[in-house]
Amino acid sequence: MKRVVVTGLGLVTPLGCGVNHNWNNLLSGTSGCKQITKFDPSDYKCKIACEVPLGNLDEGKFNPEEWIEKKEIKKVDDFIQFSMAASDQAFQDSKISISNDLSLRSGCIIGSGIGGLPGIEKTSLDFHVNKSKISPFFITGRLINMAAGYASIKYNLKGPNYSTVSACASGAHAIGESVRLIQSGKMDLMLTGGAEGAISPIGIEGFTACRALSTSYNCSPSKASRPFDEARDGFVMGEGAGSLILEEYEHAINRGAEIYCEIIGYGMSADAYHYTLPEPTGDGAKRAMEDALSDAMIDASQIDYINAHGTSTPAGDKVEIEAIQAIFSKRSTDVCLSSTKSQTGHLLGAAGAVEAIYSILALRNQTMPASINIENPLEHTKINIIRSLNIDYKINNVLSNSFGFGGTNVSLIFANLN
Repeated sequence: MKRVVVTGLGLVTPLGCGVNHNWNNLLSGTSGCKQITKFDPSDYKCKIACEVPLGNLDEGKFNPEEWIEKKEIKKVDDFIQFSMAASDQAFQDSKISISNDLSLRSGCIIGSGIGGLPGIEKTSLDFHVNKSKISPFFITGRLINMAAGYASIKYNLKGPNYSTVSACASGAHAIGESVRLIQSGKMDLMLTGGAEGAISPIGIEGFTACRALSTSYNCSPSKASRPFDEARDGFVMGEGAGSLILEEYEHAINRGAEIYCEIIGYGMSADAYHYTLPEPTGDGAKRAMEDALSDAMIDASQIDYINAHGTSTPAGDKVEIEAIQAIFSKRSTDVCLSSTKSQTGHLLGAAGAVEAIYSILALRNQTMPASINIENPLEHTKINIIRSLNIDYKINNVLSNSFGFGGTNVSLIFANLN
């Protein structure tokens, strides 16, 4: 099979717009959680979220007009705007232009779990209550696959063009499927990642109704997302996008590309247990990690850092820790783990892509970001959860987990280029 390397990265998250702003805020322990500003949350049980900061790019903030033509902005929902900005960053970072020949061997897979929920909600209310006419761009600006569709059009990507939809594993599945297309020799380049923008009244109330969101920290939002802490009470909803340029190794070498890392493992599984709760023994999560290790042709002893799914939900964190400890039981004290969701919140369908990029940056910079808000770690935890301080450590291989509603599990492994 062909080798797959990463040559471009782009980020729009609650920690900022741009890879450098994200990495600096991640290492400084910044929390992206604040009171919701997109609507008045006064009457809601959950009043907090991790919103993308708006403002000038020079300050690490997001302004759609810097990435999208002004007339196009109102046509598309936030998740597409975030994705277009992150994808543009990734192409700039990779320093590649798509020639006519390369166009046919370049594709795009961008995942999203929910897509244009805010626009659907607003349009429905305007139509039924205010009797407003529906925009001709309503459908095309809300469809999940249009994040990939817009990118394909903008960058002349004529290979496969679609979206993965697997709840909170969507972005990770998109990366994994893109890897497979390059490994098989069908594509030389893939734009991939995930995008989400579901912070809206119905989005917040929907997740609150199924008891998924944190509601105990409305007065102290920066402490709300606390993966692997005994006082966790649910996840904090986030938004944003992460985009990556993947290339076939020889293609990247021949054009003199700067290479971040190689993607060597992609594992998948299903719990086949419950639509929201993880299988209690962690068997599904364990099998996804084992599948990724097998795909990478390495064993658990060669993983140095784990970017955990770690959502801050009572059931999910406990099960993930148990699954990880089952695999790494022989070296649980020296493999390191953290959850960057402690700072970004949970970006749903974008989470897997954003956390893949954080994993790649950890590998590139040889620094493991710490989890914040762990005051009282889960009982019986033997794994080394990074707290308070970021750790400079020799990192060769990184494992990133993404699990989603419906019992879907994905693990990705990134490696230093040999």
